[in-house]
Amino acid sequence: MESWKRNLYILMVCQFLVMGAMSMIIPFLPLYLKEMGVTDPEKTQMWAGLIFGINFLSAFLMAPVWGSLADKVGRKIMVLRSGFGMSIVILLTGMAVSPLQLLFLRLLNGTISGFIPASISLTATNTPKEKAGYALGMLQSGAVAGNIMGPFIGGLLAEVMPFRTIFFFTSVTIAIATFVVLFLVKEEVKPDRNQTRPGFFAEGSFILHQRPLLILFTVGFMLQFAMLAPMPQMSLFVSNLGAPGGYIAFFAGLVTALTGLANMLASPWLGRFGDRYGSEKVLFLSMLGAAVIFIPHSVVADVWQLLALRFFLGLCVGGLLPSLNALIRRHAPVGKESTAYGYSTSATFLGNMLGPITGGFLTGLIGIRGLFIVTAGMLLLGAWWLRLGLGGPVSSYKASKNEADASVSHKVS
Repeated sequence: MESWKRNLYILMVCQFLVMGAMSMIIPFLPLYLKEMGVTDPEKTQMWAGLIFGINFLSAFLMAPVWGSLADKVGRKIMVLRSGFGMSIVILLTGMAVSPLQLLFLRLLNGTISGFIPASISLTATNTPKEKAGYALGMLQSGAVAGNIMGPFIGGLLAEVMPFRTIFFFTSVTIAIATFVVLFLVKEEVKPDRNQTRPGFFAEGSFILHQRPLLILFTVGFMLQFAMLAPMPQMSLFVSNLGAPGGYIAFFAGLVTALTGLANMLASPWLGRFGDRYGSEKVLFLSMLGAAVIFIPHSVVADVWQLLALRFFLGLCVGGLLPSLNALIRRHAPVGKESTAYGYSTSATFLGNMLGPITGGFLTGLIGIRGLFIVTAGMLLLGAWWLRLGLGGPVSSYKASKNEADASVSHKVS
């Protein structure tokens, strides 16, 4: 098997394990706080929000730092740093005895995290460019599958073992995945450590002055902002629609899971389509498709209609982040790919943070049906910005390569 394929399949499984393990602990964080003695509902909600959000904040701040370092010392070592670091921090989280300790450990976890972005960077730089879309789509499938299964497994484990034990189980799972990367993944394309490089801020300024990259970072922020803005309100929306049999929690979970399932199925196929016809085209059409599907969200009359729309939305979502990452790989300066992915990760984390907050505020003003229209408008704006900024959908990598080869031949002749 070719080295890049072997790396891809191993990292895909490891992303599934890491994302599954990390998402296992999310559903019972408020219950973990109650176990620590926080019984007031308002204080529980406040602490849960802070503890959940602080992880994104520190990850948002540190992603460019780790990306820049990866271009200097290697991408695989960044995967190992993050994996072993998170394993230790989550082990300590299972020993926390107060909300303040839990908050600090979640802050630390976000600071050292980056397993997924580092895996994306490692895959992108060690995969032939003409296969990058397919490879990144496969990685997306692994991560989404972990996100789907994690909360389900975590909920089952919470019924049969103490919460603290689940943190230890999570820590061991991440450590196993990291050891697999250590022994089985081979980094073929490594950075030149003897190359003189500018400082962190000079390098960041250089990346942010690359117009195509800046456009892609903005699009990444808009995607995550738009997709996550309605998420905290979905269970309430399902309740208002009237869940069959009164199973509100089940159907609220099914709404999320169905979107993730469609995303997982579509990502590799759309990634391969992007390799053949152009990732710009896939990203543009996926954003348009998602925007169009969000519009009828505002007029659904029952849960079954909502489920159908969420499945079709997931098919479009499958073409978003893999195409975005493939384009960043293509437009990043040689030797600065991980730095570019670091800033892209920061942009998406910022969308992760601000989307739900803004969505909650707007829901109070215009209702969730109005929020769906706003979300559709933001995706349309992002598609227009992408089309305008990158000059519209362009040819595939193979076509571009053929044109470049023809140009070189003409100059030689």
